[in-house]
Amino acid sequence: MSTDSPRERGRFEALCMPFRADVFRFVYWLCRDRALAEDVVQETLLRAWRSIDALDDEKAARPWLLTIARRELARVFERKRLPLVDIDAANEAEPDALATDDRHEVEEMRRAILKLDVVHREPLVLQVLLGYSTEEIARHLDISVAAVLTRLFRARQVLRQQLVGTEGARP
Repeated sequence: MSTDSPRERGRFEALCMPFRADVFRFVYWLCRDRALAEDVVQETLLRAWRSIDALDDEKAARPWLLTIARRELARVFERKRLPLVDIDAANEAEPDALATDDRHEVEEMRRAILKLDVVHREPLVLQVLLGYSTEEIARHLDISVAAVLTRLFRARQVLRQQLVGTEGARP
């Protein structure tokens, strides 16, 4: 945006700010780091602000923001390797960071999802947490619907194996 008019600010806030929590949740589930997720969300909103004129279809604001966030997170990982965090220790230190419900089953499911490879976790998060259809996931990830279905199937197989020990499940 070339200027900072109240009309432009209002358009940005109306289109982008309602999805801020979705963007944060998406990035957090991908990177598993609250501080990094907050940084990526801020950078995402800054990039969205700078290119809001490129958003022609206002109904596409949410996938547009998620695409920006996904690319920004990828840029972070291209620039540096981040230290790994023991997810169980992080959960003990700050249990609200990983779960809003303290039931054992929910915590166990969240830990299992976080253990998935990003290639399987990402479409699962898009579908389950953000409500994307397989077609929307395919467009968002720039892969075929068949590839999305395969990744979702494999993600569920791995989760089933982790949670109930089903034989024959493979990543």
